[in-house]
Amino acid sequence: MEIHTLLSEETVKAGLRVTDKDDLLNKLIDLLHSQLSSEQLESVREAVFEREGIMSTGVGKGLAIPHGKVGDIDESYASFALLDEPIDFDSIDGKPVRIAFLLVGPAQKNSMHIKLLSRISRLLNNADFRERLLKSGSPEEILNCFQKEEEQYFKA
Repeated sequence: MEIHTLLSEETVKAGLRVTDKDDLLNKLIDLLHSQLSSEQLESVREAVFEREGIMSTGVGKGLAIPHGKVGDIDESYASFALLDEPIDFDSIDGKPVRIAFLLVGPAQKNSMHIKLLSRISRLLNNADFRERLLKSGSPEEILNCFQKEEEQYFKA
C-alpha cells in the first residue's frame, strides 16, 4: 500500500497552528472526520492517546509519527500536518516537532500496521524529503511530494 493513497486534501494541513502536543494529536485525529463516524473518531482518539502515554512517538529530526490500532475500524487511515511553529513533543532527541504523520489501523491487522509505519518512517527519515515537505504551502503540494518520493524511493 502506498502512503500517499491514505492521504487526501481533507486529511493534510500546511501551516497548522497548535498550542501543544495534545492539541496536535486532537487536530490530526479530527482531520479524519469525513472518513470515520463520531464513535470511531473517539475510539481512534483513545487508542492514539493511550499509545502516546506508553512512549512518545516523537521520533526525532522534528518529526512525530503518532499511531494506534483500533478495534472498530476495518482499514488504515492517516492524516498529516506541517506546523506553523515547532512544538515540544517529548521527542527522543529532545528537539521540537514540525512534521506530524498520524496513522491508525484496525487492531486485527497488526502486520499491515507495522509495514505502513515502517514505510512512513523510511520516507520521512530522508532529510531532503523533509525539507521539500516543509517548503510545501498547500495540501496539494504535500500530496505531490509524497507521491513523487514514493515513486522514486520504492520503485527505483
